[in-house]
Amino acid sequence: MGFLDAIFKRNSEVEFMFDLDIFQDTSTRIHMKRLAVDTCVSFLARTISQSEFRIRNGDKYEKDELYYRLNVRPNKNMTASTFWQTFIDKLVYDNECLVIQADDGDLLIADSFGHNEYAVFEDTFYDVTIKDYMFKRTFKQSEVIHLRYKNENLAPLIDGLYKDYGDLFGRILNSQKRKNQIRGTVDMDMIAAKSKEQQAKLQEFIDNMYKAISDKDVAIVPQQKGIEYKEHASGNSSSQSVDEINKVTNGFLDQVAMAIGIPISLIHGDMADVEKPTKNYMMYTVSPLLKKIKDEANSKFFTQQEFLNGQKVEVKSISYNSLFDIAASVDKLVSSGAFTGNEIRQEAGYEPSTDTNLDKHYITKNYQEMGTTVEGGENE
Repeated sequence: MGFLDAIFKRNSEVEFMFDLDIFQDTSTRIHMKRLAVDTCVSFLARTISQSEFRIRNGDKYEKDELYYRLNVRPNKNMTASTFWQTFIDKLVYDNECLVIQADDGDLLIADSFGHNEYAVFEDTFYDVTIKDYMFKRTFKQSEVIHLRYKNENLAPLIDGLYKDYGDLFGRILNSQKRKNQIRGTVDMDMIAAKSKEQQAKLQEFIDNMYKAISDKDVAIVPQQKGIEYKEHASGNSSSQSVDEINKVTNGFLDQVAMAIGIPISLIHGDMADVEKPTKNYMMYTVSPLLKKIKDEANSKFFTQQEFLNGQKVEVKSISYNSLFDIAASVDKLVSSGAFTGNEIRQEAGYEPSTDTNLDKHYITKNYQEMGTTVEGGENE
């Protein structure tokens, strides 16, 4: 045993003869957490980035510099879709996001910043850093767009949830890797390795043999006098399967999706009965988030009097229904006289038409009282 101790001390590579992976901290497998978080946050960000921010002035929509900044090119280095996707990524994962306006009008997303919070006075933001540049000035709350996603930070919730899932995932993965693992033992004749030269050759032979077995599909081990190599297969058929690994990964993904408010069926790409989950997702997750952004933009880009006079930012989110899906409903709303054509157009997300006929109310015969006369029709 003293001879073996000497070999182990001089050759640290012999650690492979022990199954040391059982001592690893399985909770450090952060790739599963990053995959789940990035999948859910990117899904929400892609949805928001397809929205159109409209500048309304009374009954008309204007396309001015603010419209261009919000929908085309917020700054010199980003398109609008990239800008809003980055905005949502930081807002959800960091729980808050800060946007400042540079002297040339560019809208810039801060990578880091300090925040002084006050009860009565305006909050201030200092050490605002974007990439490698730190602004020396202090920004007031009225000069920036600052949003919080939730009252509580989402990251600690995900980290706490992952602590259990990550440990379970790591243990199942390690067990799967050891399933049917081939392990080898080498019986050595102590008499055959007395000199240091013989010991070195012996160690070199063991290292080369291990490398050949681990790297090659077919490895031939020559028999040496005084050395006998044996393989041992675990043969444990009760080990966890790959399906169980996928179940743990999907379980954690589902929990993160529920925390953000994304229906599980949409995350997994299920095609059956997708209309109801999409409707709930747009109503209870996307719309409230767009309302936060819209309220913050209106309070920072317009004064109180301008907003009351009809100047405001409106957000047209992506529609999950086509015009053909709502054609029957539109016909009923117009033919009953409840709404004009332009009112329906605005509700559907389109600009009002200049045709004055679409500002009139129309009632078909089916909605008239008995005995009344419809213009251009018959007396019933």
